[in-house]
Amino acid sequence: MDIDRIKAGIKGTIGREIYLYDIVDSTNTIALQLSENSSDGTVVIADSQRKGRGRLGRRWFSPPGLNLYLSIILKGGINNKKLNLLTFIASIACAHAIRRFSGLNVSIKWPNDLIISKKKLGGILTELKFNKDSFIAVVGIGINVNINISEFPEEIRPISTSLRNETGKTYSREDLIAEILNEFDEWYSTLKKDDKDRIFNEWKRLNITLGKKVKILSEGKTLVGIAEDIDENGFLLLKLQSCVIKKIISGDVKLINNQSFLP
Repeated sequence: MDIDRIKAGIKGTIGREIYLYDIVDSTNTIALQLSENSSDGTVVIADSQRKGRGRLGRRWFSPPGLNLYLSIILKGGINNKKLNLLTFIASIACAHAIRRFSGLNVSIKWPNDLIISKKKLGGILTELKFNKDSFIAVVGIGINVNINISEFPEEIRPISTSLRNETGKTYSREDLIAEILNEFDEWYSTLKKDDKDRIFNEWKRLNITLGKKVKILSEGKTLVGIAEDIDENGFLLLKLQSCVIKKIISGDVKLINNQSFLP
């Protein structure tokens, strides 16, 4: 991967400083280690990961030479009441960049999945490191770019896809990284200005979760209902069959086609 090509495409403050590795356990792990002595907007990129991870402790398949694995270090730019929205702005930024880059109609599934053709193209994992009076956030992004479907582990082939799988084309990872970082820079600025309405309106425009019947595994329980809305913190508001609204802070969401159980 050509770090100079990435830097040449950077327009804002996100990605001014980049660390590039051939292989790491996880870019989020390296970013958290580097975060104390790094500036806001520093980016860690790897060609492959030994122990890439997604939400809920899942492994993120990370072979070399094919996909995108990066983490953005954020420190001091926002207050802790906005931390939940980092995943939202990252998903918006990725969706915008990929749509422009590939022409594919990428959507967002709450809370952190990038979806094409009802299959997972990528995901976002935000992790936090707290000090006495401050915090550091690391936003990890993984996107399947040039991998063939046959190269995925057998258990995730039915639910996974890549840009190459969708279009038959091979893409420059460097150019896509620059697009994503530039988009993230814009939406991070929006978050710092506290323009939540713009963020939520755009997320809702791109999402495929709201208004759908869903099954959610959350805190060891399985819940079924209609994904009614998100609140001011980005938590999902689930309307149960009893018409009670339950707030979901985190969970694994699956869409269900049949919506006939509610009036």
